[in-house]
Amino acid sequence: QLHPSPAIFITCHQAINVRTISQQQKLKSVAQKILLQMNSKLGGELWTVSVPLKHLMVVGVDVHHDTSKAHQSVMGFVASVNSSLTRWYSRVTFQTPNEELINGFRVCLLAALQKYYEVNHNLPEKIVVYRDGVSDGQLKMVEQYEIPQLIKCFETFPSYEPKLVFIVVQKRISTTLYSWASNNFGTPPAGTVLDHTLTQKDWVDFYLMAHQIRQGCGLPTHYISLYNTANLTPDHLQRLTFKMCHLYWNWPGTIRVPAPCKYAHKLAFLSGQYLHSEPAIQLSDKLFFL
Repeated sequence: QLHPSPAIFITCHQAINVRTISQQQKLKSVAQKILLQMNSKLGGELWTVSVPLKHLMVVGVDVHHDTSKAHQSVMGFVASVNSSLTRWYSRVTFQTPNEELINGFRVCLLAALQKYYEVNHNLPEKIVVYRDGVSDGQLKMVEQYEIPQLIKCFETFPSYEPKLVFIVVQKRISTTLYSWASNNFGTPPAGTVLDHTLTQKDWVDFYLMAHQIRQGCGLPTHYISLYNTANLTPDHLQRLTFKMCHLYWNWPGTIRVPAPCKYAHKLAFLSGQYLHSEPAIQLSDKLFFL
């Protein structure tokens, strides 16, 4: 005799500030955005962009300081697990001053690769890592120590040698871009790239204005490619990076950094500011932190 299984209900709680819904003329727009956010938190896929690279995994990493313990830091890690870059796997690791960030980084990457295999029944052929929170003084350390340690973790899988691209993302820079048209200074349009004159001689780097500026000056984001075995040209890297800036589901336009970096920042901030612990592993395939 078959016994019907009990119904399972999934609830999603969404806190809303009263001031947000107090203006009647904006209520429809606000309600729509809240529903979109709840949809993405529950695993819905809102939109995507066309990326010609096949078997690709895009990773975002950011670090935040834990407010409950002095000198302890928390790393947010987010990786795509499907070809359309609409499903994301997230993890959090905490580090004390005596622990290396790379140890948690490797654990997260291995878990993301296993999740990618569960979804696709194969491993990614190309992995693009966007690493936020690295200053100019730390670039050599990342190149000589962090990247080789990541490559070594691929040995966990038999005969697995993916192509790796490692890009440092720098937001706290003093460079400001202006456009010059009709004898007037203005703000560069979204998608503006500068990859000469101001760039460094030791690295393949570029400045990208991915977001639309409505007032004030244009603050670009600086991208430095420290490692690239995927034969992606600077033009390919710039196009991919700009497309990644379209995939942040809390905003219908472009943002200043690639979406996985923004997701990693949101996750690290939530964990270091409020949770002070790793989120439940059951939530790792949901964007619950939006």
